Amino acid sequence: MKTIIETKNSPLPIGPYNQAVLANGTLYMSGQIAMHPESGELIMDSIESETEQVMKNMEGVLLKAGMTLDDVVKCSIFITDMDNFARVNEVYGKFFTSDFPARETVEVSRLPKDVNVEISATAVKNIAADEVKG
Repeated sequence: MKTIIETKNSPLPIGPYNQAVLANGTLYMSGQIAMHPESGELIMDSIESETEQVMKNMEGVLLKAGMTLDDVVKCSIFITDMDNFARVNEVYGKFFTSDFPARETVEVSRLPKDVNVEISATAVKNIAADEVKG
């Protein structure tokens, strides 16, 4: 069984996909770009402001699913210039401060709407450490 997650706290899809899908307790979030959810404008003043908006959009989707960034287990970061890696990483690190998710960062030739960064995520509602067996 799957539940479609849709919120106005993150930009609505620009194609035939959903912001996220919750299936069997796991949230699969589509790639988020730096589009402001209310105005629809791209936030591209700097790679830092762009990355910050992406992270805020991720938080909006997670909130709708009843989750937080603490529930994220995996991120995929796509950037158009690997020279921006440290700057993206600095902003990303302000949102994830401990128990970091697994992730990869990949340089790509182009992203939707010619943005510089896109991040997708997988999240699972955290369980207490004492509930983990084995």
